[in-house]
Amino acid sequence: MAEPRPTSFEQWQATVPDQVRTDPLWNYVAYPKALFLFDLAWFDCERLRKDARGRALVEQLITAAGSISANIEEGYSKGFGADYARFLKIALGSSRETRGWYWRISRLLSAEVVKHRIELLSEIIALLKTTISQQGRLNRKK
Repeated sequence: MAEPRPTSFEQWQATVPDQVRTDPLWNYVAYPKALFLFDLAWFDCERLRKDARGRALVEQLITAAGSISANIEEGYSKGFGADYARFLKIALGSSRETRGWYWRISRLLSAEVVKHRIELLSEIIALLKTTISQQGRLNRKK
């Protein structure tokens, strides 16, 4: 049976297990948005697989999208400061890469979908940049 596609961030959140939503990391706004983005990319890849050109890009897109939340998770587990900021910088790079892939595949998805994904990624990028800056200030105070 096929999974239902999320229609909104709020609707998607209701499908996330309590064990994930009750983790303190969930409170970092960029994290649930990155998980949501990955789920959206998962469904987008189904569409991409229907076109030979899209099939060639599926692995690039899903790997980059998955790297965002994975690096936020790993960095958060290292504690705050320089190490956390380093992982957030990797997540930032993956966010920009994913945004670039969405632009490159824009001919294979609807304009509405591409616009939504690019806007979501731009929001994640802004959140990551702010947190990286904050972590840098924390590190300088030590």
